[in-house]
Amino acid sequence: MPQTAKKPAYPVDAPLRKYLVHWGREAALPVSYKELTSFTEAAALHDSAGRDTLWESVIYPREQMTTLHHGLKEIYALMQAEGSLSVMDHLYVDRIDYCTFGNSNPFRIRIVNSYNDNFDHFYVKKADASRVYGLELEHLLSPNRLHFLTCGETLVEEHIAGIPGDVFIQRWLNDPNVSSVRLAKELVKFNERCFVRLLGDMRSYNFVIVLVPDFEGVQVRLRAMDFDQQSFNGRLRFYLPQFFKDNRALVDYCQKRLNPQTARQYQREEQALIYRRAETERVRVGELLAAMEQTELATPAKVAQLGTELSEHHQNPCFARATSMGALVRESLLLMSQQFVERTGHTGPNPFRTGDPDAAQPTKVLRNNS
Repeated sequence: MPQTAKKPAYPVDAPLRKYLVHWGREAALPVSYKELTSFTEAAALHDSAGRDTLWESVIYPREQMTTLHHGLKEIYALMQAEGSLSVMDHLYVDRIDYCTFGNSNPFRIRIVNSYNDNFDHFYVKKADASRVYGLELEHLLSPNRLHFLTCGETLVEEHIAGIPGDVFIQRWLNDPNVSSVRLAKELVKFNERCFVRLLGDMRSYNFVIVLVPDFEGVQVRLRAMDFDQQSFNGRLRFYLPQFFKDNRALVDYCQKRLNPQTARQYQREEQALIYRRAETERVRVGELLAAMEQTELATPAKVAQLGTELSEHHQNPCFARATSMGALVRESLLLMSQQFVERTGHTGPNPFRTGDPDAAQPTKVLRNNS
């Protein structure tokens, strides 16, 4: 599959902003993305082996540093402690890095605990509607919870820890401590999550693999870490990680360890979990999809192309009639949920259907509540 061209940023429009305010994702941030771009010097950052990381460590005028560092610590407190400033006294900003690679040109902030030298990271980026929708869909429909905040044209995100997929393929794929069947199962489930909610460009360096030691071996989970390509591309295969050449080693790994029947079982398990997660957040999911249907996330030509390809893939004309990427996401989730209901006989309001008369009214949500 060819390399993707740089994606344009789509602004956070009024429907999305209303959603973010309602559900505690919008906050008054003391530092903006634009302010961070005023650095005066930059030095290439290398890893422990001396390789260029594509990040630069940046330096600001001395008179700006104190205010900037204090504001970044406030943001960290908002992200991790609901704004409690008492956690800031023993923290300091060790480094601010900038990346020119990719779409979002992020700043990475390294925060260090002065008592024990433990460190953490968070990111400051330009607020792109595609990425915001991707983050929120991940938060609501995947096994993972994400902390992020927006303020005007600024987006801040927590760091997603794990082994980058390309590094895992090189160093860990054949590690005997990793259960081959568990890894293959998680690859199938991850592929299904991406396709159902139309998260694109999940080539190996855009997701991480998390290994958790357990009493009977090592548990495995795949997590997306790049959401810029949420519902943007017009090609159906762009939303199936299995078709990226970067992931070929993982696909071969799965095919050697899973037969089609078992793979289908894991797909259905993930579909059921997505449905159950949406049920617990029915009102929030409904509001998110309603906003997404109104937001421009791709050109009409891309929407039409993807709608046509999804209609042919699913043998369902509903996709070809969709007029926005948000509508295609809803149709995809709705089709998946209808198949789940048919298989299981599950009763109750469908969390992906519009105009659900039985939806409960939302309760007041604290900022950054997950």
